[in-house]
Amino acid sequence: MDGASPPSDPLAPAGPGSGECPRCGTPYEAGQEYCLECGLALPSARATRALAGAWRRRIPWYPGDWVWAALLGLAVAAVAATVVILADRGNGDGNRLVATDNRTVGTGADTGTLTETTPTQTAPTTTQTKTTPTTATVPPTNQIRSWPAGRSGYTVVLNSIPTTAGRTQAVDEARRAIRAGLQDVGVLESSQFSTLHPGYYVVFSGFYPGSAAATNAVAAARDAGFRTPYPRQIAR
Repeated sequence: MDGASPPSDPLAPAGPGSGECPRCGTPYEAGQEYCLECGLALPSARATRALAGAWRRRIPWYPGDWVWAALLGLAVAAVAATVVILADRGNGDGNRLVATDNRTVGTGADTGTLTETTPTQTAPTTTQTKTTPTTATVPPTNQIRSWPAGRSGYTVVLNSIPTTAGRTQAVDEARRAIRAGLQDVGVLESSQFSTLHPGYYVVFSGFYPGSAAATNAVAAARDAGFRTPYPRQIAR
């Protein structure tokens, strides 16, 4: 160790730290969920520490506290999928076609002749309604996106470039993410958002309504070659 302080993430809000990341040693603030340098989920609750201890007693390798948030997100997704499948099965077509034979058998007057009346079958009339498909405007997947105006949510931060270095480097990083197969890749300027530290071009991937969905997408960003992606709230 050369005594130098570890670099802090440029997107972290200013404030006093309450500890250091167990992976990289970066200071973090009270209530902070993820390390802004390496993306590790911070050990902020007794329940998380207890679960981590139980894990280590059974498996020597422990991936980090972020695994609990990921497992919770997967469990919620599985329950939601099960509910949708059961609801779909319950809404099946229960209509049944019942055929009724109105055949009448009688005797002819004074002749003893058997008279049979066969009902007239009417073919059902089927009315077809022609529906004109609506074409939605979908941005090309290889286009660099901007954060939607008036929208708040979560995303996965892939990288942050100081504005003094120019926007070109951030655009190059976004194009690299698109070539790697990531979706909804864009670049935003941090000074336009209250949840970000000003002075940076932020390369992001995805628009998510909650932090759990953004956390689940972090693994895909790592697989695409980005070393320290992490979920982040975006709000103006």
